[in-house]
Amino acid sequence: MFQRFLDPKILAGIANLELTAKTVVDGFISGLHRSPDFGFSQEFAEYRPYVPGDDLRYVDWNVFARADRLYLKRYRGETNTRVTILLDRSASMRFQSTGVSKIDYARFLAASLAYLAHKQRDAIGFIGFDDEVRDYVEPSSRQGTWLKVLYGIDHAEPGHRTDFAKPFFLFQEMLRRRGIVLVLSDFFAPPEEIIRTVAPLRHRGNDVILFHILDPAEVRPSLEGPRILIDLETGQELEVSPEYAAGAYPARIDAHLEAMRSQAQGAGISYHLLETGRPLDDALREYLTVRQGRL
Repeated sequence: MFQRFLDPKILAGIANLELTAKTVVDGFISGLHRSPDFGFSQEFAEYRPYVPGDDLRYVDWNVFARADRLYLKRYRGETNTRVTILLDRSASMRFQSTGVSKIDYARFLAASLAYLAHKQRDAIGFIGFDDEVRDYVEPSSRQGTWLKVLYGIDHAEPGHRTDFAKPFFLFQEMLRRRGIVLVLSDFFAPPEEIIRTVAPLRHRGNDVILFHILDPAEVRPSLEGPRILIDLETGQELEVSPEYAAGAYPARIDAHLEAMRSQAQGAGISYHLLETGRPLDDALREYLTVRQGRL
């Protein structure tokens, strides 16, 4: 039953992105609790002293009444992990053949990942980019940061061409601690260029997950007659025949996807292909597996 709350077409009917994220994550966690194969634990573990900036919701006021000192409850699974989401908001993310567009799918997933990290008491940060860095929120576990990240995701409209170098250079410049880096993009660039740009983050001890978001028509197009295709980022036009779409193109896209997968694996980077019609649970499981691996 919970699976339907992870369906992108159903999520598209929810106007509020925060409600979308909560719907996805609450349904996802409900499913994990029913699963014998995957745990999701937030059991109480111990206390720790309050420090300025901590969320007062986790103060144990009963202890304060007895000891006149502030303590916070810590939970198993609380690792103070820093999670940074990099969202590609380039023009090509606007594409949509059916269901939802790539940018909407990416927004649903990014907001859900951010909310899941927030529930896990992780520090959350955000970078939205095309050919420039358009949004930057420094990772923090404060309540206000989650709302800033959500605002950035919600207002990530497709812009210009993609330039992977600029956001990753900025991120490396601003990086203070190791953590988890989540990249959501359609990755329309040579795989060796992408991995070369991303790999330094892995070398510095970060866990990196690439979420490769594509429309089903980009993976297996179906044309009944010749079409003029327009590159959303360059405006370049290309006439494509049904024979090419059914023959040479699948071989080229399969080679691109295999190169992305194998080169990411070779660099120690997690890679996950997502078509926009797929439910979001596989992506959330991928993130949670990586996160729990840091415990």
